[in-house]
Amino acid sequence: MRMFVVLSRLAWRYLWRNHRRTIVMLSAIAVGAWAMIFMTALTRGMVDQMIVDGISVIPGHVQIHDPDYLDDPSINNRVAYSDAELAARFEDLDRVAWAARVRVPAVVTSERESRGVTLLGIDPEAERSFSFIDYDAVDGRFLEGPDDNGIVLGAKLADTLETRVGKRVVVMSQDPENEIADRGFRVVGLFHAEMEATEESLAFVGKRTAQKMLRIGDSVTEVAFVGDDYRDVEPLYSKVVERVDDAVQVSRWTEVDTYLGTMMGMMDGFMLIWVIVIFLALSFGLVNTLVMAVFERIREIGLMLALGMKPAMILGQIIIESMMLLSVGLLIGDVLAWATIKPLEGGIDISIVAKGMEMFGASSVLYPNLDVDDVILANVVVLVLGFFASLSPAWRASRYEPVEAITKV
Repeated sequence: MRMFVVLSRLAWRYLWRNHRRTIVMLSAIAVGAWAMIFMTALTRGMVDQMIVDGISVIPGHVQIHDPDYLDDPSINNRVAYSDAELAARFEDLDRVAWAARVRVPAVVTSERESRGVTLLGIDPEAERSFSFIDYDAVDGRFLEGPDDNGIVLGAKLADTLETRVGKRVVVMSQDPENEIADRGFRVVGLFHAEMEATEESLAFVGKRTAQKMLRIGDSVTEVAFVGDDYRDVEPLYSKVVERVDDAVQVSRWTEVDTYLGTMMGMMDGFMLIWVIVIFLALSFGLVNTLVMAVFERIREIGLMLALGMKPAMILGQIIIESMMLLSVGLLIGDVLAWATIKPLEGGIDISIVAKGMEMFGASSVLYPNLDVDDVILANVVVLVLGFFASLSPAWRASRYEPVEAITKV
């Protein structure tokens, strides 16, 4: 331990003998670390927001369907349990919000236009805690219960249909007998969403109103469950599986929306690749700095070897210099990243490229997410790779012969 302290002091002093070179290298490492963390925070924020928005629209961390529903979202593929059976099975789930709903493809027709939509028959109170819609921000009003006879459209859909609050529209779908099921609704509200595609594709009616229209009794097509963390749904998945049988299929959200599930998996891989690529660029400067430091001190190294300093200690001193250089640079980079990301966590308006972002499922506001795990990963990877990058100049310095090094010009 004492020897480590001595070598650390020597390494620190040698680093600042050529302070200009050290400052340049520190700046490069700090900027590289800042770039790694800042870009990762932006990307993670975008991906997380895509997932959160997607789950809130799906919605749910875990879902129950008929085994054939995901392949064929027909009204014939309904959940095998009635509303009463669902309540008996799931009413005592702790810290879990859940709701049963009717989700079917439909056509909405106004006085002027028609559009295909996904019709959602919901119990608004059951979904209030996890819905992506702010009920109080709806133009007009939101549904007041499962028996509400009104319909809530997206603002963009209303523009497309050239209708508004107070107007009537006709909704057409298909019942279990493959007959047309239609009904007139008065538009009672217009909801707003992060993406126009969501506003244009969804229409909400009361659950029991949808059941009557479709002539399906008290059955539903899906049940959605929302837990504490969308990244860890296994505990919730296990709880739901324990309470059902083979008559239904229980699915994680990553299985319902494979695109979003793949995006989350790719994010972790992207982080590691991004850090390695940035460090490869930094490693050339790091190795060059250490090699130049060794060349400048050849005689001193030879003298220390002649006085009895072991080659292993020379090796350790050079490696400690590298670790000190990287540690100080990373610390500066981490502080810069925190200082630049925190003020932006309220959101970055990127509406100028909103159409392009919407193609990827991202909203027009980007919320950077500074994840501690990402910062730790970046620092650990850089330090580990820096250790291996410093081995070559350190090994070379420890292999000098004392006489040859002292007499070297």
